[in-house]
Amino acid sequence: MTAEIWDVIVVGAGLSGLSAAHLLRKRDPSLRIVVVEGKGRVGGRTVTTEIPAASGVDCWDFGGQWVASTQTYILELIKELGLETFPQFNTGKKVYHMGGPNAKVRTYRTSIPALSPLVLMDLTQFMWKIDRLCATVCVQDPSKTPSAMDLDSMTLHTYTEQHAWTAELKEEIGLCSRSVFGMEPSQMSFLFFLMYAAAAGGMLPLLESTPGSAQELKIKGGTQQLSECLAERVGWKNVRLGSAVTAIWQDAEWARVMTATDTLLCRAVIVTCPPHLAAKIQYAPALPSQREFLTQNMPVGHMIKFIITYQTAFWKEKGFSGEIVAGSSTNCPFSVAYDATSPSGNAALVGFIAGQQASAWSSKEAEQRRTAVLSSLVKYLGPEAASFIHYEEKDWAKEDYSGGCPVNVMAPGLLTYYHPSLRMPCGSTMEWFSKTKGLKGLEMIQWAQFPPPS
Repeated sequence: MTAEIWDVIVVGAGLSGLSAAHLLRKRDPSLRIVVVEGKGRVGGRTVTTEIPAASGVDCWDFGGQWVASTQTYILELIKELGLETFPQFNTGKKVYHMGGPNAKVRTYRTSIPALSPLVLMDLTQFMWKIDRLCATVCVQDPSKTPSAMDLDSMTLHTYTEQHAWTAELKEEIGLCSRSVFGMEPSQMSFLFFLMYAAAAGGMLPLLESTPGSAQELKIKGGTQQLSECLAERVGWKNVRLGSAVTAIWQDAEWARVMTATDTLLCRAVIVTCPPHLAAKIQYAPALPSQREFLTQNMPVGHMIKFIITYQTAFWKEKGFSGEIVAGSSTNCPFSVAYDATSPSGNAALVGFIAGQQASAWSSKEAEQRRTAVLSSLVKYLGPEAASFIHYEEKDWAKEDYSGGCPVNVMAPGLLTYYHPSLRMPCGSTMEWFSKTKGLKGLEMIQWAQFPPPS
């Protein structure tokens, strides 16, 4: 078999991979670039699907869906591609349920729920401590953060146990961890959590839908359009779907990329798939030991996302925003839910079963999950929640070439000992990439492999 020859091969046709290919093509149109992807579609952990709705059918995101005005890179890309955003609806009462199935279900309209004085005091002091620590974090190089070793030697759970007084706040932190990372607080480094929060502007912006916060905006027509538009710019003929990479072999001059059916030869490879998937590729010579250890020890979160369409947005008519926050002790399967009414006005709710709850509910029948979700929605929003048009869910742990979502996290010790190796190019072909073509390739590769948190 004669190997095809390219300048650059990009592994992964998600946002990072296609952005990398697009940036390279803009900098040097003469480069021969091909993007190879294991899935039968582009988009990675973004996927937009049409489902039945009040007007017939409409499209919703079953993967990543939100962007924030603080995420300037993605907003610039949205503008460049001619796409539009619209705000997350958040007007009205929010529902808050913590402290067990028999605890009082409360409503609130502000950023902070209507908590008891003791829990409110606990929350205030805890967030003050977190924000002070976030202000000290060096996001570009977390190992330079003051007391980095100490912060990286504990989990978010450890810190919470030491600094939160009330059971309700501890449950709230668990919910936040599941909602943002798809992980339990005991599974990630506290320094990693601080780095992630610092990149977002603090802990509260990670959780809110207000201007500047993580759940601020959505893309009209869905986020998968970003990857589809980028694939058009790169050229669909240069995007090969259903081509999972099994091995990458390098020598002093060439890199050989192998899939189940093809062998491709190139000068440089950009691997943009998540670390836990990159670890499954066979490398020769082997990756540096620190890099290999890191990619094999960055677990990915677990989320099941559901969309439920309705004839009308009855929750708005009743004065609710659609936002629900429910602790794991309440027997509610999902952690959070939001209004998901489409730009064309088709009413819907979106929710997330995440972390430990996702692991528990993933093994149950789909009908059991649906019944439990609807039962909780009836409890929080009223009997109208039972009269739906369509219910659809996606378990990202069962998605081939994803294996989970939304992000990979670092366990204690990884940031201070192994993090630098994540952005360090491997192999001699990178000299050609940075020098022969005169490109700022290494900066772009770093961004593609480990983009800022969203």
